[in-house]
Amino acid sequence: MLGICRGRRKFLAASLSLLCIPAVTWIYLFSGSFEDGKPVSLSPLESQAHSPRYTASSQRERENLEVRMREVEEENRALRRQLSLAQGRAPAHRRGNHSKTYSMEEGTGDSENLRAGIVAGNSSECGQQPVVEKCETIHVAIVCAGYNASRDVVTLVKSVLFHRRNPLHFHLIADSIAEQILATLFQTWMVPAVRVDFYNADELKSEVSWIPNKHYSGIYGLMKLVLTKTLPANLERVIVLDTDITFATDIAELWAVFHKFKGQQVLGLVENQSDWYLGNLWKNHRPWPALGRGYNTGVILLLLDKLRKMKWEQMWRLTAERELMGMLSTSLADQDIFNAVIKQNPFLVYQLPCFWNVQLSDHTRSEQCYRDVSDLKVIHWNSPKKLRVKNKHVEFFRNLYLTFLEYDGNLLRRELFGCPSEADVNSENLQKQLSELDEDDLCYEFRRERFTVHRTHLYFLHYEYEPAADSTDVTLVAQLSMDRLQMLEAICKHWEGPISLALYLSDAEAQQFLRYAQGSEVLMSRHNVGYHIVYKEGQFYPVNLLRNVAMKHISTPYMFLSDIDFLPMYGLYEYLRKSVIQLDLANTKKAMIVPAFETLRYRLSFPKSKAELLSMLDMGTLFTFRYHVWTKGHAPTNFAKWRTATTPYRVEWEADFEPYVVVKRDCPEYDRRFVGFGWNKVAHIMELDVQEYEFIVLPNAYMIHMPHAPSFDITKFRSNKQYRICLKTLKEEFQQDMSRRYGFAALKYLTAENNS
Repeated sequence: MLGICRGRRKFLAASLSLLCIPAVTWIYLFSGSFEDGKPVSLSPLESQAHSPRYTASSQRERENLEVRMREVEEENRALRRQLSLAQGRAPAHRRGNHSKTYSMEEGTGDSENLRAGIVAGNSSECGQQPVVEKCETIHVAIVCAGYNASRDVVTLVKSVLFHRRNPLHFHLIADSIAEQILATLFQTWMVPAVRVDFYNADELKSEVSWIPNKHYSGIYGLMKLVLTKTLPANLERVIVLDTDITFATDIAELWAVFHKFKGQQVLGLVENQSDWYLGNLWKNHRPWPALGRGYNTGVILLLLDKLRKMKWEQMWRLTAERELMGMLSTSLADQDIFNAVIKQNPFLVYQLPCFWNVQLSDHTRSEQCYRDVSDLKVIHWNSPKKLRVKNKHVEFFRNLYLTFLEYDGNLLRRELFGCPSEADVNSENLQKQLSELDEDDLCYEFRRERFTVHRTHLYFLHYEYEPAADSTDVTLVAQLSMDRLQMLEAICKHWEGPISLALYLSDAEAQQFLRYAQGSEVLMSRHNVGYHIVYKEGQFYPVNLLRNVAMKHISTPYMFLSDIDFLPMYGLYEYLRKSVIQLDLANTKKAMIVPAFETLRYRLSFPKSKAELLSMLDMGTLFTFRYHVWTKGHAPTNFAKWRTATTPYRVEWEADFEPYVVVKRDCPEYDRRFVGFGWNKVAHIMELDVQEYEFIVLPNAYMIHMPHAPSFDITKFRSNKQYRICLKTLKEEFQQDMSRRYGFAALKYLTAENNS
């Protein structure tokens, strides 16, 4: 009963307020329109009101009064609607049911009231307003350029996806590097109800390149200034985020704040939480002009349609030109210019509660933004030190960040029930292919793996490559999992040319790899190694998918198809480039074979020449590869002939032949049906043969397989009868497919299989 009485009293008070508002409004408008006997300007260019040109006439006064009156009347109508909804919802609230829409957090007009009411934003449902519809699309804009930013933005996206209950539309202003990486990532991530559009950041450079900028973000740190021009003209509002943001709540709550904007408010910003703009951090510190402490632009709410009408482009350009005459450059990129504009036009800003941008920079006052974990909404790592920043609660913030950093992104592929997703051709085709498989088939899991879409992050680390002038360059291609990571340094020491690696890792393992690589002087000194992360999913090791990913992203005309367990001989890179010219690979269909050997010793004095290798072969220190367990795999190389050969020689294909070869980059891909152990290379060599590649053995090249523990997949092959049966079935199906595709030319493979 007490709750009901309180509800009635609130309703009565609200009803009385509706009767009083019109009269009070007229008094307020009449008195508020004059200050010291002079009219107050309501122009968007309020800062220029001192000019006679902008003196308001009586006609202008009446127009401004009419505008204000219309705004108040609109607020009254909204309040009436709210009261009518409250009447209908009152019983539901008493039962404890929750609305399906999300409410806004209350913002304040000044920082003192803000600090006094921090927790008020997390108040009970009584003060909530349903302003974000269940399936309303939330638009998010992010500027992202380069390899590191492309990696950092994934953690931001994960934190948003984890909490979200609305469709999302990401607008990514990206350079060519970031677009290649993120387009592949989102395409293979296949998250429902998420759309991604890219805008070429390189084309926008001319818009801001005239502004000198000392900030570490470089020219890309200025591009938020031109979003009104860059984003679609029909996009009315957008949330703009830095890449070093982590969300701790549903982004719909932030989107709801747009409904609090009034009058000419077009920018939603949180006050800067350091003393930077107060100019007292060090002697002779001279920051750009700002209103009080200024505002941080790591999180921005932009009303794009109103900004365009206000001629935002002209506004910020004129301000920047004027201030640069004295400041010479920006220190905090776009943030300096935003603050200079706001200093002149404070009415543009709706000040967000500071928990929407808890800034973990040096000398921050962010601790005043929260009293409890539940108060946190958005964490901003805006110090160059990032996770190493000094803060009383930095361990908590760091753990929250690391949670999303290592979180399995595959778990974020969940549907938004009740919200229709846009038709995705790739997704529909995938579902159709999977539906055609027989789930009762004992080899169903093998067949299903062929259609699994693995989330892929290309160029996980910085990559640089300068093409060779003679067009003979060769990339070493390989794939690996976490248990072969120790081979990377050794391969980099043996092969100085470009390398393309596909790594099969979980999200947590990817971060372990990152720390390992960043701690290695050998790996950090090499910028011509492309590391492509293929995230784990399913029970099989997708060996041929990994090879295809590594092959697809090479920058050279030729590639050396190797495995991670092999160390190439010293100088092999230069030898292969010379062989490319000698054998005229550019104009012929040849596959150059690098003979493979192995050692059973973990510590090996690596042979520096062919003569030294032959000596070790004779002493039993080395063997031809798989001599003890699978002779047929490399027997056609003809090692006896290789011992004395001084010129390249041709060999013929034989059943189960699987040499390591150098080919042109346009060679056939590996067949994805073969996963784990068995027939993955054999099938590829068979396809090269049917396409009439010549197999040429190089007389002075070699590679050595280093010992390691048996892989999980080879253990399954040896111990699981059903595994071997399914592999045999897949082999037969592959040969039948070859016959259909190549006709009479493929018959010899069926004959060879029957005779072997």
